[in-house]
Amino acid sequence: MKTEISAPARKAWMSLLAQADEADLSRLWQAFDHNPDFNWLRPPEAGGVMVRGRMGGSGAPFNLGEMTVTRCALTLTDGTVGHAYVQGRSKPKAEIAAKVDALMQTEAAQDLRQAVLDPLQQVQQAQKKARAAKAAATKVEFFTMVRGED
Repeated sequence: MKTEISAPARKAWMSLLAQADEADLSRLWQAFDHNPDFNWLRPPEAGGVMVRGRMGGSGAPFNLGEMTVTRCALTLTDGTVGHAYVQGRSKPKAEIAAKVDALMQTEAAQDLRQAVLDPLQQVQQAQKKARAAKAAATKVEFFTMVRGED
């Protein structure tokens, strides 16, 4: 049975799934031990997308380069649709992400959040913290000494 979800909440878990390490996602999904019956709307397929950027966040857009992504869409037996777009060519990761997306729209959402999404978010936050600590270790503090010659 479908439950009401907000667009920002779905955007958050889709982003988390897309950025997750495939090994972590697979391990957590296997531990969740709930593989629903589904039908493919679009089986996993790899392709390329153009990545665009802006200088300073507000400048004119420019083409940064191409990136490989894998996408898929599926529907659970109750009609719930799940989508996934993940970086790279991993069809298994895209399939798991689509299943998670679909199940997050059902009554299994709370259990799935505790078993898969929360641990993935903790890993992601630990990686960000480690990156920030590594960057902080290289920070150079400059100071000016006043020579007293006005």
